[in-house]
Amino acid sequence: MKKPILYPLILVFLFFISIPASHAQERVYLEIGSADVRKIHFAIPWFHNRQSSGEVNKLDKDLADTLAKSLKFHGVIDIIPTSTYNGVQNSDWKGLGADFTVLGVYEATGNSISMEMRLFDVASDQMILGKSYNGKLSQSKEMLFRFCDSIMHDLTGSKGLADTQIAFVSHERDAKRKEVYLTDILGRDLRQVTRHKNLVVSPRFVPTDGKFLTYTSYHTGNQNLYITDLRQNKTTRVLSQRNGMNLAPGWFPDGSKMLITLSYKGNPDLFLMNREGKILEQVTANVGINVSATISPDGNRAVFVSDRSGRPQLYLMDLKTRNTQRITFTGSENAEPSWHPTEDLIVYSSLRNGVYQICTKKPGQGAPSTQLTTDLSHHESPSWSPDGNQIVFSKQDGRENKIYAMMKNGSFQRRLFNFPGSQTYPRWEVNY
Repeated sequence: MKKPILYPLILVFLFFISIPASHAQERVYLEIGSADVRKIHFAIPWFHNRQSSGEVNKLDKDLADTLAKSLKFHGVIDIIPTSTYNGVQNSDWKGLGADFTVLGVYEATGNSISMEMRLFDVASDQMILGKSYNGKLSQSKEMLFRFCDSIMHDLTGSKGLADTQIAFVSHERDAKRKEVYLTDILGRDLRQVTRHKNLVVSPRFVPTDGKFLTYTSYHTGNQNLYITDLRQNKTTRVLSQRNGMNLAPGWFPDGSKMLITLSYKGNPDLFLMNREGKILEQVTANVGINVSATISPDGNRAVFVSDRSGRPQLYLMDLKTRNTQRITFTGSENAEPSWHPTEDLIVYSSLRNGVYQICTKKPGQGAPSTQLTTDLSHHESPSWSPDGNQIVFSKQDGRENKIYAMMKNGSFQRRLFNFPGSQTYPRWEVNY
């Protein structure tokens, strides 16, 4: 999602490094999708305040800590603890086992801050990336996130995740009201999106611009579908308020239309609807309950959930021919599919031995599934990160549900946030 322009945030390159095209691939050190990738060791010493007399203050540590955590979030980087070298910037990085280090300096005056950060390759003792930022002190986290994403792009060839957002539904224990919230990857900038004081479910980002979010709310007594412009906080508008279900749209990659479950004719079926809420076509007709559509990256196929065979299972549909086939046969129930943003791969929740687990599979009928989680807690509502390297999901954590994430191979599973109450239906920002 495009973020609001930071005023007076200015970004400039400290240095320009010319790299011949024949050597461009040498800059890509990490392959995030590799199952056996070795984690890269970073040292992020405390930032240096140019105006300081030498004493380390809280902001020095906070800036370094935020950058370190945003880098570690990507799952391929380990951070060398500052306690092993007292956080100083002139340490023996090779002796500490660091592959890279970031040295940051800043000046803070009133509500303003100027910051310079430089990424060094320890083996060659060369700077490979340097940037400078100027803006409000309150924007320092955004500056650090942007530099983090620049590092990830420089080392992997793809954008980082630091400057993305995650939407989810949250509610307090025993409370009936559920609202949609939005947060950054570190959970430090929590924003309440809906204020219906009722049951809200199934948030979905609209692709292409990431500025809009759809969700279903029950506050009128009917399951209506709404869309809100995330650039403001005051208004939302109804997309579909047909009698019965208006639920869980699967957006096409270009953001122009969706597959949505409607039940105004009696049976919950999938309908093709445009962005203005106009029905273009009925896609399924009176063959079980049909919900939770997800669309392939090329927009030609959909996977959805149907109980037409007795229990909820995943079905693959060719959207041109309407040819439909069941694709899951392992697990007593299979639900909540999410299509990888670029690959022919589905992540979904599967009921196995009484516990919902997260699985992946190619959408072909004979393709095997891979179970990624094994612990005896329910794992539900999985969806992909914008780069397709991580999966976010809701996990039973005691009496509540919390938002977790893991790499696409199931490694680096961790709880993301420590918000009160239960959090469900996580969805990662789709614009990337």
